[in-house]
Amino acid sequence: MQTVVITGGTDGLGKGLALHYLRQGAHVIAVGSTAGKGQALLAEAETIPTGRAGFVRSDLTSVSASQDLVERLAEDHPVVDKLILCAQRYRLFGDRVTTREGFEHSFALAYLSRFVLSHGLHDALRAARRPVIMNVGTPGVPLGRIHWDDLQLTRAYSGTKATLQSFRANDLLGVAFGVLHAGSGVSYIGYNPGVVSTGMPESLPQPLRAATKAFFAMFATSVPKATAPMTALLDDPPAEPFTAYWQKRRLSLDGRAFARQDALRLHDLTRELIPR
Repeated sequence: MQTVVITGGTDGLGKGLALHYLRQGAHVIAVGSTAGKGQALLAEAETIPTGRAGFVRSDLTSVSASQDLVERLAEDHPVVDKLILCAQRYRLFGDRVTTREGFEHSFALAYLSRFVLSHGLHDALRAARRPVIMNVGTPGVPLGRIHWDDLQLTRAYSGTKATLQSFRANDLLGVAFGVLHAGSGVSYIGYNPGVVSTGMPESLPQPLRAATKAFFAMFATSVPKATAPMTALLDDPPAEPFTAYWQKRRLSLDGRAFARQDALRLHDLTRELIPR
């Protein structure tokens, strides 16, 4: 029985992937922040007799909570076949928000938690037969940049700027992981699912929420359709240490978005920022 860990596993794409792998007979551990959604997933999982589901509640905006999660998962599951990183909560509007550890919210949730889980579960992953990490974001989108002189965006903050920086940081996270763990057998995939019909518009203020819902209704891909190319990659991952995809299209790693020097620079800065 494969072990599949999914952050953001109680909503949207994460939930869709959780249900898929339960039907395939896997042991799925869904990580989320809301107990009610976790219990709802477990209730739905009871109707799928082939797999086994677990829910772990964790506040992934906290670095220490992410580190504790790694320790718990590694102790309970010495072999992890798939790590799928979907957790995201958009804060495109409003004032700058910091976590209790002092990190800007998007940087902490969408990037630091993925950094901690990716590197922290490396040993459990490399013990699997065909280990793979999928970091769900926006590779291939030429928007946003790393604000090297102000990673926490203490000056000239905007929610859009913070969100885009977290996505670009995840592109570099995958590159650095591939360099630092080359030869370990773990395949790291940066994946852009495109526009998917999820609950994302609920985080937006009106009237943008209504407009985004209308756009999604016309143009967004359904979750079952969006997960199909994802599971194809997860079940037959590329041999290279790091690859990036926009849906079924493999992206070139040439250019600044995936620059090795920038990736290692961000890795070193991140190691300085977080304890342990």
